[in-house]
Amino acid sequence: MSIEVVVPNLPESVSDATLISWHKQTGDKVNKNDHLVDLETDKVVLEVTAPEAGVLGKILKNDGAIVTAGEILALLETQVAQDSSTSQSNVPTAETTIKPATSKVPDIPLSPSVRRLVHENTLDPATITGTGKSGRLTKTDVLEHLHQQEAVKTEAIPAPSQPKEEPVKASDVIIPPNNLRPEQRVPMTRLRAKVAERLLQAQQNAAMLTTFNEVNMQNVIDLRNQYKARFEEKHKVKLGFMSFFVKASIEALKRFPAINASIDGNDIIYHGYYDLGIAVSTPRGLIVPVLHDADQLDFAGIERSIANYGEKARAGILAYDDLKGGTFTITNGGVFGSMLSTPILNPPQCAILGMHAIKERPVVENGQIVIRPIMYLALSYDHRLVDGREAVQFLVTIKECLEAPAHLLLNI
Repeated sequence: MSIEVVVPNLPESVSDATLISWHKQTGDKVNKNDHLVDLETDKVVLEVTAPEAGVLGKILKNDGAIVTAGEILALLETQVAQDSSTSQSNVPTAETTIKPATSKVPDIPLSPSVRRLVHENTLDPATITGTGKSGRLTKTDVLEHLHQQEAVKTEAIPAPSQPKEEPVKASDVIIPPNNLRPEQRVPMTRLRAKVAERLLQAQQNAAMLTTFNEVNMQNVIDLRNQYKARFEEKHKVKLGFMSFFVKASIEALKRFPAINASIDGNDIIYHGYYDLGIAVSTPRGLIVPVLHDADQLDFAGIERSIANYGEKARAGILAYDDLKGGTFTITNGGVFGSMLSTPILNPPQCAILGMHAIKERPVVENGQIVIRPIMYLALSYDHRLVDGREAVQFLVTIKECLEAPAHLLLNI
């Protein structure tokens, strides 16, 4: 019995997907829910699993194919069909009653050494041409026959430079015209193409401006060092810096609702909820999973959600619901060593906060020059909706919350 392996339903905003790679090949045995193939959409990679146990039959769509919802990818021969064919093969027939290797041995006179070779290699003496007296088989005849079989098998094995699992595509081949200036042409992934489209859209359709400030991270670092062991022991997740920035951002967004808004045509939509996107870098590109209703999460809930999203992003198993929505985005280039940058908006949001590396710098406190861990902050915003005053005060609010984290804990 054959079962169709089909493309799952795609969200309304996604019309098709690209088949990336098969994890199983024709003839492979699979269990129910085994990972069969990956499909890449504009945002995430979808895993198509086996609907039943069986053997993967004919593959109808190859790597690189563009597919739509409901389209058939392959046929799966279920175990019922396999068991049926197996039981039928066990029923004696005119063909199965003939013993291929040993039934003809008594009919043909064989020497003990030849008989042993025939038996050990499960050979049919009738298929071997004898060169001995009166056509009798010799040991040399049997050895030559085995040698010819081995040669046929060797020719059937693909060359090591082109393994079956990873066929070389013409687009992946490096072409060195003069062995000194190699080039490589590869197709852009769906995710990279979508990122490029959205970034270009943001620059073309928004009056984007960036304002900067700096924050002394000493109090946050001290608080984190003091409680991170107890925090991890109780909540089973590490206490990072991102939860402090999420909490500080929510407090600033509450004070300046225009930064949590978006433009729709000639209308302004003020969001009464706080869905914060956290930019995550993956081998496939930048994606932004969303902490929905982030204002209702405590520090442990924020850290747990971010850690979970990070693992799912690196494994390529984020769902569409993980990426939907978002009213404000935080991106942390500091993990890569960035000192300062101007982040680009994530449409239709009107603002994005950029974090950077923490570096010890000399600062003046109470007339004294002291060394403090300083981070530069950047807020890019759509000047059509957000005035410069609001943007500056928004960053100042975040600075105040981080330099005196008791504000976050006591809600004052």
